[in-house]
Amino acid sequence: MSASCLSSINNCLNKPDFSRLLLRLSLGGLLLFHGWHKMMSGIGPIQGMLAAHGMPAFIGYGVYVGEVVAPILIILGVLCRLSALMVIGTMLVAWLLAGIGNTFHVDAVGAWAIESMAFYTLMSLVLLFQGAGRYSLAKNDAWR
Repeated sequence: MSASCLSSINNCLNKPDFSRLLLRLSLGGLLLFHGWHKMMSGIGPIQGMLAAHGMPAFIGYGVYVGEVVAPILIILGVLCRLSALMVIGTMLVAWLLAGIGNTFHVDAVGAWAIESMAFYTLMSLVLLFQGAGRYSLAKNDAWR
């Protein structure tokens, strides 16, 4: 392939704002399933884990912020960096409470045992540094 052909392909596919939209929809949409599950089944198990570690059970309500509010804001493109930080914090707490013992393990099908936590954390880090992009409901850059 010639350099001009490669340049044409690269120019055609260089869509950073569209890729940010895909990132937001993927991260927010997939994480929202976890939040929906907690809204339907409750957070009793999380509160139990917190209490077992000597922390107040009411802190468990923070999962609604990290798995419902933040994903919705991320999907909409509003306060994305702040929401990404909330997701990172939620994943850190989830790892400390439920995943730390599995950090160096694989599951029955060969996946990293904390793969989903790592996935959400890394996607949030990318969003933290990239921001929402142009395709956002927030018209003011400060709110993206």
